[in-house]
Amino acid sequence: MAPSDPPTATVPTPAGPFRLVPVRIHRDLPLIARWMNAPAVAAFWELAGPPAVTGDHLRAQLAGDGRSVPCLGVLAGRPMSYWEVYRADLDPLARHVPVRPHDTGLHLLIGDAADRGRGLGTALLRAVTGLVLAARPRCTRVLAEPDVRNAPSVAAFLGAGFRREGDVDLPGKRAALMVRDRLPAEHPRPPAGPQATARLSVPGRRVVGL
Repeated sequence: MAPSDPPTATVPTPAGPFRLVPVRIHRDLPLIARWMNAPAVAAFWELAGPPAVTGDHLRAQLAGDGRSVPCLGVLAGRPMSYWEVYRADLDPLARHVPVRPHDTGLHLLIGDAADRGRGLGTALLRAVTGLVLAARPRCTRVLAEPDVRNAPSVAAFLGAGFRREGDVDLPGKRAALMVRDRLPAEHPRPPAGPQATARLSVPGRRVVGL
């Protein structure tokens, strides 16, 4: 994996092959903005409105230092979900919960109503968690903080092997702190040759070492 590439390996899931693709504003904004205006999504993301609202949210990440990477989730060749993979230890979340160096957080939404409520979230969370742990050898935990009112999201994380560590008050919401520890079998092996630092970023940007 090149230093400026995200974890784009295609992984199998029960619903078909899945991969993460870095967001490109000119290509992806109309689709992501449409998803953000779906009532089930808007209730928790609070980015409903004209495309500029979502565009500002995406540009803030794309113009940053790589600590948060916005991606489309592509299942069997079809973009159907939006993901943010972020360094939890460098995020405002660290002001509210104990974090470890290189903890990685996930935000996600399933775009269309037809893809919700049939277990896809659980399957995709398993896949993305595996991608993150493979790409970030120094990451020992994957975290998430869904709104406690978002019962389907909490259930998806639980089904994907996360545990509910507790609930925490964050700006704008009360969140369920979900934690997935790296399993012993997932610990990286010592490199056979010179070790390159893995990175998860968008090409053309300064990145945070992972």
